[in-house]
Amino acid sequence: MTTQSRFSPQNVDFQNFHPKHFGWQLDGKVATVTLNRPERKNPLTLESYAEMRDMFRNLVYANAVKAVVITGAGGNFCSGGDVHEIIGPLVKMQESDDMGGLLAFTRMTGDLVKAMRNCPQPIVAAVDGICAGAGAILAMASDLRYGTAASKVAFLFVRVGLAGADMGACNMLPRIIGAGRAAELLYTGRSMDGTEAERWGFYNKVCAPDALRADAQGFARTLADGPTFAHAMTKRCIHQEWSMGIDDAIEAEAQAQAICMQTRDYGRAYRAFVAKQKPVFEGD
Repeated sequence: MTTQSRFSPQNVDFQNFHPKHFGWQLDGKVATVTLNRPERKNPLTLESYAEMRDMFRNLVYANAVKAVVITGAGGNFCSGGDVHEIIGPLVKMQESDDMGGLLAFTRMTGDLVKAMRNCPQPIVAAVDGICAGAGAILAMASDLRYGTAASKVAFLFVRVGLAGADMGACNMLPRIIGAGRAAELLYTGRSMDGTEAERWGFYNKVCAPDALRADAQGFARTLADGPTFAHAMTKRCIHQEWSMGIDDAIEAEAQAQAICMQTRDYGRAYRAFVAKQKPVFEGD
């Protein structure tokens, strides 16, 4: 079974991808996205939001990319939306009663999270330093999170007079760390350090700062070398089953697993087991 057919949209070439608003590196099958405005702790702009949204949407058609790492430059992950380039213009919209413009912005930021959840590649966030506001959302929307003990994660929307309900946080964060813990973070806007983030289940692993990126990329490489068609199915099921009852989820997984049983990787795993060898997966 192949992941692309002649009826599929044309494969997007990410070998020659040169984004304007963040860094991009493709090493084998693993892509690394680097938020790279270190002088201001890597804040997001309207342009970087939109460009990342479009990138994750196009990753659906990127056969060469099997896993993604997202990280920040200069010892920080992301300080959230840029105060001058985003917050200032939004306040002007508020002062002019431009509800349409405000809603267009909040929908656009939410579309970035939708694109991250709908792309088939597992996303690993490598979080060091400041991870606040929209930066915390990017980490949350990733499939796995590696961090450092010194990192500070804060869903600080309430501290600027906004609800914690931003970009899916009220839906996703309770599923990661539990409802009570999510409520505390979203009501108070306080930060949690890496030790607490790991203890609460937000981080999958706490790393030394100088090993963080390599550890995240190494894990992403392990995923990229695995049965990537099946990984994409797992991600889709995790996402879709949030709104299902258990009976519907079991039936959905029965159908998903039957599809995966048609892949060549399934046969490769069996033949490798019989031969007492390690399987070499190809994602088809």
